[in-house]
Amino acid sequence: MKSIFLESHHIKNLFFGFGQFNYHLLKGLSQISDPAINMTVHGENPELLKKEFGESFSYKKYYSLRRYPLFRIRKKYDLWHSLNQNTQIEPYHNLPYLLTVHNISHIKDPDNYRHLENHVKFQEKLNRSTAITYISNYAKESTRQFFDVPNVPEHIIYNGNPIQDIVPPADYNPAFAINKPFLFTIGEITERKNFKSLVSMMPFLPDFNLIIAGKKSTAEAAQIETLIVKLGLGNRVSLVGKISETDKQYFYQNCAAFVFPSLREGFGLPVIEAMRFGKPVFISNNTSLPEIGGEIANYWNHYDPEYMAKIIEEGLHEYSKDISGITDKLVARSAEFNWKNAAEQYHNVYRSILKP
Repeated sequence: MKSIFLESHHIKNLFFGFGQFNYHLLKGLSQISDPAINMTVHGENPELLKKEFGESFSYKKYYSLRRYPLFRIRKKYDLWHSLNQNTQIEPYHNLPYLLTVHNISHIKDPDNYRHLENHVKFQEKLNRSTAITYISNYAKESTRQFFDVPNVPEHIIYNGNPIQDIVPPADYNPAFAINKPFLFTIGEITERKNFKSLVSMMPFLPDFNLIIAGKKSTAEAAQIETLIVKLGLGNRVSLVGKISETDKQYFYQNCAAFVFPSLREGFGLPVIEAMRFGKPVFISNNTSLPEIGGEIANYWNHYDPEYMAKIIEEGLHEYSKDISGITDKLVARSAEFNWKNAAEQYHNVYRSILKP
């Protein structure tokens, strides 16, 4: 029997993209029966993981000391899969190594970046890779643009949509009350999410409120709150912080549109989540987002506030002319991204590396 180590300790961070990726990939892999392979999941709470995934995996407890070479895991697995490119947990031995690349850290100075610690570590991961998987073609292209990719097999495996079943009951009321049509967005409130542009847009959309969900203990969130006050939008724009899964689905289900002006995305999971509910999506025309949104999404080419509002008005007008037809197309686009399929593709990559 072949052994695979899944370096997945970021599963503890379920409010973030890496944690969501780890959880849903493991869930998909747990549903694949292959008696020729034993997979070991690395996590902070093995007992909790075992309750979630059962006997599908073996489990190994995560300790932060394993970041240091002297304390690295010394068992010789047949394959080590680093599920997240920024993890500092590496094998002690030189093992067959699969790296999943989500996105590269932002290159602030294209002429002088290779010496920075995070980029040095990423290049080291690439160098030791037996194969590489990317969550989008954009992730692959940007990695090749800025780093030296070894001559190994490369695979693009799209993330799946974690929302399959709609949770909120018909009479559900969210923790945050809503009193007029609203636009919705979600994500950690950082500079690259570009939520500030949405706030600047809102004076040109007086018939809508805006709800921004996600971690807000950030410098960018403080700046946005200042801008809200400056523009007199205190009763129309709300930063609601982290929200429950049910509240998130409620906002997707009941918003007039989903808005996502991100500057950099390796994939853009909220886009396909919103599509699952048949909601029109308005997204940036950059990085991976056109790849994910396809022809059914609406795109901003720049972030002038009045222009952004015009794109939303035009998009909602087109949506109103064929709500049923466009809704069907949005739901169908969302269904193209499936964790069962993604897990099967990863499993195929494992088998291709492990074959004699």
